[in-house]
Amino acid sequence: MRILAFSDLHMARARAADLVAASEGADLVIGAGDYCNGRKGLDDAMAMLSGISVPLVLVPGNAESAGELSEAAPDGAHVLHGQTATVDGLRLFGLGYGVPVTPFGAWSCDLSEAEAAEMLDRCDGADILITHSPPKGLVDKTSHGASVGSVAVRDAIERLQPALAFCGHIHDSWGARGMIGRTEVVNLGPTVNWFEVSA
Repeated sequence: MRILAFSDLHMARARAADLVAASEGADLVIGAGDYCNGRKGLDDAMAMLSGISVPLVLVPGNAESAGELSEAAPDGAHVLHGQTATVDGLRLFGLGYGVPVTPFGAWSCDLSEAEAAEMLDRCDGADILITHSPPKGLVDKTSHGASVGSVAVRDAIERLQPALAFCGHIHDSWGARGMIGRTEVVNLGPTVNWFEVSA
């Protein structure tokens, strides 16, 4: 399968147009959260992506709740927050929100490490793990060099060993890649990122 994946669109219209145009060559499109800004503009952000005609899998970021994303998502999209979806034989598990809890205040949708671990424990296997937050110690560095990823996400990757683990959230690490065991981990960012996976 040819997969197009992105994160952190944050209402960027030109970026969305690039993604929609590229999606014509994809079998599956995956979004790893933060489509709007601070719980505002989600309907507009989803409208920007409405031209995607292939299967679409979306995980909420900390800028939108799972319920808000489910209501706003294009018809037929899979919204995953502690759930699994299978697309053409490919098994995907998604967990959204900021993990651990962010310092951004009441608008931010966050989970504690314990809450995230409980939800990730529901997954007994995945070809692709999609989380908004990166794993602790990999693709999670801020501009000050601090590692702000999630221990629960890292533990899940180590346990499940999916072929790919997609994330976003930490803007300073957009485009960064690394390996945990046999899993390639990618902090996607709002660009066209291509991957090929055998179902």
